[in-house]
Amino acid sequence: MGFSVFKIETFIPEEYVKELRESLNHIGALTIGGNYDNCMAVSKVAGSWRPLNGSEPFNGEVGKICEAEEYKVEFCCNKEILKKAVDTIKRVHPYEVPVINIIPILNPFEF
Repeated sequence: MGFSVFKIETFIPEEYVKELRESLNHIGALTIGGNYDNCMAVSKVAGSWRPLNGSEPFNGEVGKICEAEEYKVEFCCNKEILKKAVDTIKRVHPYEVPVINIIPILNPFEF
């Protein structure tokens, strides 16, 4: 079974959410069914991480656990736009290594 729709999740500081939405919408990643765009969900979450030696953290200090408020951004996009969507997240995201989860979706409209 091939997948044609994927859910993408990433975690990003609040001040980058608007730019990410605009950039993803510009490439068509936030369009659903051809009749809706800017389709994404944003949730406030508590994130934690510890930068290790050799890292250049956006937030936090090397060797110390950092806890901060982040925003989980999630949206669905078609397979054809998936690579562009991931590249756009990497370009806009301020973290050295952003978390980007890609989850295949069984689309009930395809059955």
